[in-house]
Amino acid sequence: MELLWKTAFPYWQFAARAAIVYIFILVLIRIGGKREVGQMGAGEFVAILLISNAVQNSMNGGDNSVTGGLIMATVIVLLSTLVAYLTYKSKTFERVIQGTPTLLVHKGQVLQDHLRRELLNESELRTILRHQGIHELNEVEEAVLESDGYVSVTRKGKAAD
Repeated sequence: MELLWKTAFPYWQFAARAAIVYIFILVLIRIGGKREVGQMGAGEFVAILLISNAVQNSMNGGDNSVTGGLIMATVIVLLSTLVAYLTYKSKTFERVIQGTPTLLVHKGQVLQDHLRRELLNESELRTILRHQGIHELNEVEEAVLESDGYVSVTRKGKAAD
């Protein structure tokens, strides 16, 4: 029973490992783009699953104790809360962590260079628009890829007769 709680390393090493991996993965995901989980392709989803498996040992260093797991879980939740607080308090930090919105369609015209920058193709954009009930680009005043990965759309108003 003692082996369940006895750690192979000092407590601070678990906290340091969890913090390093958390920050590194946060940066990797930020670099990776802004797609929502629902907009991820199969390759992106598999990458997320494999990353979580790949970093497991770097966080626990081979220690399988309950105590080590609890320490790492606590550190990850605390860091997540800290990031949420800092993005709430600082617009600069929010921009660095969450990114900025990207205009994808303006007055029915697709902005190809913006799509390329976000690693989206026109087919993916059209699929996203169809999910929102839009079947023609000329219905769109603006489509914006928000920093959380959601595409918000403003429809063109009907012309006054």
